[in-house]
Amino acid sequence: MTKRLTCYSDPADHYSHRVRMVLAEKGIVVQILDIDPGQDSDKLAELNPYGALPTLMDRDLLLYEPGVIMEYLEERYPHPPLLPVYPVARANSRLLMHRIQSNWCVLVDRILNERSDGGGCNQLRRELRESLLEVAPLFAEKPYFLSDEPSLVDCCLLPLLWRLPLLGIELPRSARPLLEYMERQFARQAFQVSLSAVERDMRPT
Repeated sequence: MTKRLTCYSDPADHYSHRVRMVLAEKGIVVQILDIDPGQDSDKLAELNPYGALPTLMDRDLLLYEPGVIMEYLEERYPHPPLLPVYPVARANSRLLMHRIQSNWCVLVDRILNERSDGGGCNQLRRELRESLLEVAPLFAEKPYFLSDEPSLVDCCLLPLLWRLPLLGIELPRSARPLLEYMERQFARQAFQVSLSAVERDMRPT
């Protein structure tokens, strides 16, 4: 039987990972096809006009921006919910996702693109590390990030945190609430299901 949903995913990319996390959290039956953007550029160009990953195909619908895909999955498969019910709380969650993108994803993307031990890249690492340390106490307040239940915010954040060793970033013991959050979340079945083989090799066992 052909699966109705197909997700074209870069197995090394944190934006693809966040979509796979949403799929896993909701237990959605999906066919995940790994695409290497460096080798499959022609195939990507056929999938969408931007040649970007992740790309989601739902019958005749084609979506290719991670935020749009995540919100579509939330609306199309509302249980379990990954956004709060009330508009104010939903807006706060969306604002958190925007801040993760603006404050952290931008740094992560620059570090991964440069892959250099030069001073510029080291400065980016320090900036990301210090920013994470600043917010570490917040993770002591709730089992998830500022929430009693898993949310799209966690789906945006955890793929970044999983990649800290790859980024050359080690958090000190003073970041204990954040470290404990990571340990809890990484052990969850949904997170483990979301990992590609490439991602499993990103952290030491």
